[in-house]
Amino acid sequence: MWTKLHTEDASELYQDLDTRTVSEIVDVMNTADKTVAFAVERAREDIVKAVNLVVSKMQTGGRLIYIGAGTSGRLGVLDAAECPPTFNTPPDLVQAIIAGGERAMFEAVEQAEDQFADADVELSSCNLSSFDVVVGVTASGRTPFVIGALDYARSVGASTVALACNPDSEVSAHADVAIEVDTGPEVLMGSTRLKAGTAEKMVLNIISTATMIRLGKVYRNLLVDLRATNHKLVERSKRIHMLVTGSTYEEAEKALMTAEGNLKAAILVTQAGVTKETAEHLLERANGFLRVALETALGLEKAE
Repeated sequence: MWTKLHTEDASELYQDLDTRTVSEIVDVMNTADKTVAFAVERAREDIVKAVNLVVSKMQTGGRLIYIGAGTSGRLGVLDAAECPPTFNTPPDLVQAIIAGGERAMFEAVEQAEDQFADADVELSSCNLSSFDVVVGVTASGRTPFVIGALDYARSVGASTVALACNPDSEVSAHADVAIEVDTGPEVLMGSTRLKAGTAEKMVLNIISTATMIRLGKVYRNLLVDLRATNHKLVERSKRIHMLVTGSTYEEAEKALMTAEGNLKAAILVTQAGVTKETAEHLLERANGFLRVALETALGLEKAE
């Protein structure tokens, strides 16, 4: 079974790796990494299906839950952790479960990935339902913990997505949408934290980012729903306001204070000349889409 996995192959291209200079090793790894984006591109149609599935579920109150082991699990945790500050999402909207629990984020708990039934316990504690989407991430495509998670998710009616880095992966048969990114042999045989991990990170980036764009978290290519929890993000909010409205720094600062830090509302206050309360009402009617709220506000202004 393992000999059929591309991620477990020992490539002849790298048989003399231990004799290479540092410069040569850097070049070898960089060249190998250049193939990853093309592998992700070949999985485009299935990635689109996955995003559409997540968007449709979130629009009806569902959540996105990543689950994996080892590097794959850590990448899921990373993507989930970035969503609240980047898109101002509630902490439970995008979640992640890693085999072995929190300890596995900082040290290897290798045997945890073989525990098929452990995923049931983890997911049942999330009150999983048919509104949710579970994305199982496994480079090999045969991790028992991930397969168990997808089977449990389907048993309660949740939608499922499998992400693997081998073609014809076992995990694909356990999901509604199967994304297979064939990254081929690693520079270091079986070290899937390399090309496979890079591919997984790219796909998870696309899934979460494309989903949030479709949910109205972005205007143009600007993060208008960010949560300004530190000085850098406060300043970014002001710059975004200035870019959209053409305001000065001082005007942006004042508008954000008026809108109590709500960047979308601050933009509406300045651009459409409405009150904070009207801005919030317009955004609510537009389901959070700033473009729609602006068009409505400016249209009303013209009509008046």
